[in-house]
Amino acid sequence: MIASVSGTVTALGPLSAVVEVGGVGLLVQCTPATLASLRVGEPASLATTLVVRETELTLYGFAMPDERDVFEVLQSAAGVGPKLAQAVLGVHDPDTVRRAVAEEDLNALTRVPGIGRKGAQRIVLDLRDRLGPPRGPAAVPGPRAGAQARAGSPGEHGPGGTVAASVREALGGLGYSAREAEDAVARALAALADPPLADPPLADPAGDTPTGDAVSETAIPVSEPDAATLLRGSLAVLRR
Repeated sequence: MIASVSGTVTALGPLSAVVEVGGVGLLVQCTPATLASLRVGEPASLATTLVVRETELTLYGFAMPDERDVFEVLQSAAGVGPKLAQAVLGVHDPDTVRRAVAEEDLNALTRVPGIGRKGAQRIVLDLRDRLGPPRGPAAVPGPRAGAQARAGSPGEHGPGGTVAASVREALGGLGYSAREAEDAVARALAALADPPLADPPLADPAGDTPTGDAVSETAIPVSEPDAATLLRGSLAVLRR
């Protein structure tokens, strides 16, 4: 088993990263939260697990060893393979998964695309004694943020349409339907494009006319969202 990789990030995609280790580029499948913490050209260290199938070897990477451990335990539940386990960690952090299983919170588990109520019940039954209790305080509900980082600048994915397409592809990889992904991205873009208003200009001490060129409140232009920001916004839409 490959327990970890450390090297330079040479490429980022909607669902994976390429990490160069000793001159060899390793393709690592990652959750959106993990990808959001990576930068092309910068060093990275990922906890990993190698999934072996008859026709392929797939390396999964995580920002923290705890995520990898939960990923491996999830696969011990009936009907849960690596892709579904990755989808669970794409929606919930490890402690949220532990809490959902311990408290039999089926609603939390069924928020993951690909898990219905019966599947959630099976996960609770199979993993109740394997995941253990949560290790930290209760998390604030919301989409996974993956640190306060971005997966790349807008230019890394080309123009805005390509950024949106990459995010739709990532949501599809997590199990959401094309229609759900399209709607979530559109709504997230609309929310991110609604600019905050600047404070009203101050009045001129010599009169009532506001100082500066502006006379009324002005909108602060918002730059095009990067892939990680748009992905977080889309996940927030899907979790409502």
